[in-house]
Amino acid sequence: EAGAYHTCAVKTSGEVLCWGYNGYGQLGDGATTSRNAPTTVSGLSTGGRAVSAGYYHTCVLSTLGGVVCWGANESGQLGDGTTTIRTILVGVSGLTSGVASISAGGYHTCAMSATGGAKCWGANMYGRLGDGTTTTRLTPVDVTGLTAGVASLEGGALHSCGLLANGGVKCWGYNGWGQIGDGSTTDRNTPTNVLGLAGGEGASAAGARRVAAGEAHACAVT
Repeated sequence: EAGAYHTCAVKTSGEVLCWGYNGYGQLGDGATTSRNAPTTVSGLSTGGRAVSAGYYHTCVLSTLGGVVCWGANESGQLGDGTTTIRTILVGVSGLTSGVASISAGGYHTCAMSATGGAKCWGANMYGRLGDGTTTTRLTPVDVTGLTAGVASLEGGALHSCGLLANGGVKCWGYNGWGQIGDGSTTDRNTPTNVLGLAGGEGASAAGARRVAAGEAHACAVT
């Protein structure tokens, strides 16, 4: 998983390794020294199942279904209730178990529960957390209307997208380049249907199997 200037990987053993720029502690080795070779993340006693890298922060889904993060935290993207930079992992408030997947955006992070609910935290300019506000959140909040039925989540730089179990796709956040896919360039602070990808919501619309969010665009596989 590649962030802005760092990269991380999960080994089959559960060990998590990161390398690259480390000015904000995003490599999770307790230092701020950049590394040109993979370095083991410190303190991950339970092992990792998946890793996701934001611009300058990193989050891991543990084998027990909890979420831990480290690195830059000026917008609360680590979800520990503070804005303190962390060079060693910290647990995300309220997400100690029951999480199925994670996705780190530019300065925010989202997680999907095993029951298909979506939560996000961190920077919320343009409504990228999907909670109906533009208020920065230091701990996870529910994404409006997505408390169940989500198959996967993707965090872009300033927007987020969710693939629904029925094949529909909803996006929210900054829409200046049309990355929400609703036919407009109006920002959306709650999940909004992507036109033509309504899935089970419309008999004539295609359903999606995968969705990905880039810095200022999104794509889906039908």
